[in-house]
Amino acid sequence: MFFFNQDMIAKEAGEGITRKVLAYGEKLMLCELTLRKGAVIAEHTHPHEQCTYIISGKLRFAVGDEAMEVGSGDMVLAPGNISHGVIVLEDAVTVDIFSPIREDFI
Repeated sequence: MFFFNQDMIAKEAGEGITRKVLAYGEKLMLCELTLRKGAVIAEHTHPHEQCTYIISGKLRFAVGDEAMEVGSGDMVLAPGNISHGVIVLEDAVTVDIFSPIREDFI
């Protein structure tokens, strides 16, 4: 299967946050997030394992009891059912990978 970024529609996912579902199969999903400075993704949990790759910008990312500043080229892994959230320190673009897929995003 082939997916083309220009064909995907960005949807608002919170104030200052847009999300594009780029591709997904039976067990894996890839999303692109565009985050504006000052946006917040409140701490939350879900059963999906999530890996975030930061393409650009800076984030304060919390996973469980740990929080760190991350930027371009860094990655964060949030295991399923572990609380995680983000404060956007600079405009940023990230790629989120979920397994299994987030059916609520489709």
